[in-house]
Amino acid sequence: MAEKKKFNLEYEIKSSPKILYSFLSEPNALSQWFADEVTYRDQTYTFVWDGEEHKAKLLSAKDNKLVKFKWIDDEPHCYFEMEVMQDELTNDVALAITDFAPEDAIEERKKIWDNQIEYLISVLGA
Repeated sequence: MAEKKKFNLEYEIKSSPKILYSFLSEPNALSQWFADEVTYRDQTYTFVWDGEEHKAKLLSAKDNKLVKFKWIDDEPHCYFEMEVMQDELTNDVALAITDFAPEDAIEERKKIWDNQIEYLISVLGA
């Protein structure tokens, strides 16, 4: 299996950090944009896409700031993180994504994130 490489993305989102954070951390909000269905139990999120389940452990969460997940069946050093950032001067809000993918799949993974975030922005009405 090809070693996975870390990559980062950033999206400007016109939303309050609190509202945006709820869409990153609450199962019912995540199911509106991130996956078809999301459930949460015992620190584990179950994401369903096209009938296929993927489980991720919540590694850390900071209110209105960030959530960090690790896919249960993934490599030990791999995780994905969604961080809410707010510029202190302009109050502009951005969403920073950190994820891992094999080098030959990074561009495709970035496109998937682009589509998901575009969908999130439409759900937020931002």
